[in-house]
Amino acid sequence: MKLLSTLTLTTSLLMASPLIKEAKDAGLKPIPSSQTELLKLIDNPNNPITNAKIELGKKLYFDPRLSKSEIISCNSCHNLAEGGDDGVEASIGNKWTQNPHHVNAPTVYNAVFNNIQFWDGRAKDLEEQAQGPIQAHPEMAATKEHVENVVNSMPEYVNEFHNAYGDDVKISFEKVTDTIGLFERILVTPSPYDDFLNGKENALTTEQKQGLKTFIKVGCASCHTGVGLGGEMNAFNVVATYKYMNVGDFKGDKNGMVRVPTLRNITQTAPYFHNGKIWNLIDAIKEMGRIQLGVKLSDKQTQEIKTFLKALTGIKPTLTLPMLPASTDKTPKPVN
Repeated sequence: MKLLSTLTLTTSLLMASPLIKEAKDAGLKPIPSSQTELLKLIDNPNNPITNAKIELGKKLYFDPRLSKSEIISCNSCHNLAEGGDDGVEASIGNKWTQNPHHVNAPTVYNAVFNNIQFWDGRAKDLEEQAQGPIQAHPEMAATKEHVENVVNSMPEYVNEFHNAYGDDVKISFEKVTDTIGLFERILVTPSPYDDFLNGKENALTTEQKQGLKTFIKVGCASCHTGVGLGGEMNAFNVVATYKYMNVGDFKGDKNGMVRVPTLRNITQTAPYFHNGKIWNLIDAIKEMGRIQLGVKLSDKQTQEIKTFLKALTGIKPTLTLPMLPASTDKTPKPVN
């Protein structure tokens, strides 16, 4: 009986949908269903993930006192209760300042799968990326010293750092941002699409499968690939110019390359593009076809792709809002 079951399973795998093979041949990869395999993908060998570090990183992520005004946290622009972004064209930061480059905040969900961080790829990983917004004047506008003084002023934080890293840990700015980055590493959202690529053929509807076929056929997977369906640096305005290119001064890195955004949870992360000027997903798909693929996607093709993209809406980690340590007399006061 056991042998028969094994043979049946083997036959089933051999008869797996050709679409799964086609997707994988196109470079598409699922979030592993195995927690062990997932950890291999998201862990940082220089700062291994532990529960103590995750809980500490979560508190720091939600703590607005790390900002100069002490009213802006990482979650202000990367709202974990929504799509991991802020839902506006350009983020609002210190003194209600709109991002001067009119840059849209990317989602933090699944950002661990990016090979490089920021739209211009200037940070190698999440830990390095976390240093930027805290110090940026239009964002959290803090100094390294402010962050260190805030955290070290609270015995509860000090104890948690000792518990997470050992009694000899130095609570530096870099250690704080490393811990925030570590927390962000666990923010992954497996979806029906992943179930499908992992072998569960009924995870996608017939319409979603057709959308995946169209997605691959027209060339979307040439840039939106890998586990993150994005995350690499790529050329922008390949065959035509983005119609809102004049909004903001962002032009990519020194070679005009732009980090390809993830398509995971794309239905929850409008507005789209680096400057957030397109709010409708149908319009965003058509614009990408025009400027990147050099094709005029039909209404049918566009709708099929949109239907597939809905299958990328994943299950978010269950998070409990952290209770933050109480400020003390030594905690720096907010600066308006």
